[in-house]
Amino acid sequence: MAFAITQTCCNDATCVSVCPVNCIHPTPEERAFGSTEMLYIDPKSCIDCGACTDACPVDAIFPVDSLAAGQREYAAINAAYFERAEGEGPEEAPEAGGLGPNFHAWGEPTFGRVLPSDFGPLRVAIVGTGPAGMYAAEDLLLHTRADVTLIDRLPVAGGLVRHGVAPDHPATKKVGDTFARFLSHPRVRLHLGVDVGGNVTAEELAAHHDAVIYAVGAASDRRLGIPGEDRTGSVSATTVVAWYNAHPEVAPDAVDLSAERVVVVGNGNVALDVARILVSDPETLAGTGIAPHALAELRRSKVREVVLLGRGDPERAAYTRSELLALKHLPGVDLLIDDHDPRIGSVIDAAGPWDKAAVLQGVAREAVDWAVSPGAAGRRRIVFRFLSLPLEVRGQDAVRAVRATAGTAEVEIPAGMLLRAIGYRGVPVAGLPFDEATGTVPHEHGRVAGRAGTYVVGWIKRGPSGGIGANRACAAETVGTLLADAVAGALPAPAGNPKAFHRLARRRRRG
Repeated sequence: MAFAITQTCCNDATCVSVCPVNCIHPTPEERAFGSTEMLYIDPKSCIDCGACTDACPVDAIFPVDSLAAGQREYAAINAAYFERAEGEGPEEAPEAGGLGPNFHAWGEPTFGRVLPSDFGPLRVAIVGTGPAGMYAAEDLLLHTRADVTLIDRLPVAGGLVRHGVAPDHPATKKVGDTFARFLSHPRVRLHLGVDVGGNVTAEELAAHHDAVIYAVGAASDRRLGIPGEDRTGSVSATTVVAWYNAHPEVAPDAVDLSAERVVVVGNGNVALDVARILVSDPETLAGTGIAPHALAELRRSKVREVVLLGRGDPERAAYTRSELLALKHLPGVDLLIDDHDPRIGSVIDAAGPWDKAAVLQGVAREAVDWAVSPGAAGRRRIVFRFLSLPLEVRGQDAVRAVRATAGTAEVEIPAGMLLRAIGYRGVPVAGLPFDEATGTVPHEHGRVAGRAGTYVVGWIKRGPSGGIGANRACAAETVGTLLADAVAGALPAPAGNPKAFHRLARRRRRG
């Protein structure tokens, strides 16, 4: 009996480091690592030891014969990754089975040739307690003698794990439990409700530490740049995600679900998350970590249809196959493809087994009559509208319709809400350089340009790409650069002592 990796895979490769037979691919040493949507287990090489299951931080690995109905497809998905011929599908066929030359014990970062004995004790501040910051903290605490100051502007720790993961994905949120054990580590001091750039300056923080790592993520979202975008009822999907996750800076009444039809611009995983939550039976969310105010609004919600507006065809959609597969098993919800352009059906029909568009084979298609009320069919539904761009948000004061492209023509889609889900964007960090074009802090392997002792990690470093697990390798690179600087004597000596900073932080804490 083999094991299979399923939808909630976080790609951090913890499972790779514990597998005794190298049956999980791609490994961090392989070219495909970081470009695949998830990792895969070779059923022919798996020895059913269960080590990967114990190590997985997000409960994504199960025995094949115990997969639930909505997960059974993953047995074939895992096997197919190893069965396809060289050159077929999105990746090269991996080397599987045995302790081959690509085997890599990913669990022990080496940071190049740097050893803890090569430098004295360090005081390192990490700004941000999301995955990027906590992977950096983990590396420092487990592999050096550093003292770590964790700082977050919010009154609770967790970052995107706490406030960015959908409440019906509790397994994904479990990675937060792994990080939480470091919050009470004897060499950690945690300061919540402290805004660097507000309560304390970047200069004050640097003056009390040998190094500062900024892991502040991408706090804003991208704009559409179309007329009417700021009308009432037009909001960012990131606001909705924060709303149903009880983000302290988003008001309980920030989202009004009194419209029958919602248009979501974008078709990445965030767009799918929002669509799924809006049309799910609220009672299935009652036992999750959803915010009580969001659950109450969903119970009285009038939303019956969510339209996902995507500029590309079904093969170029931004969502992952695993998230799309989950929608196909959503109880009481119909999926529909708006067949307004013949190219859409052609791409789906021609898709091979490993093409993203193949997941949509079998999903109903029709040319949608937007004049028909979304509630007419009785059941809730999600409509995929590919090859379509928003042109204008119409309405007197509030959203009443969205004008969009339809091939060489245009179409007006009546709707009472517009959500933009076209990506996150970093914002300037006080005291640091900033690249407006990329929304990131300029750096070299994590070292901030022109700022000795200052480093970045996560989305503010590389842009809003990659999931939770991508931050592990990103953090290892940044910490490696920091330690190399420590060995080289390139870190500025702090003028203040730790106790002085802790007193300063407590005195200026927000609220």
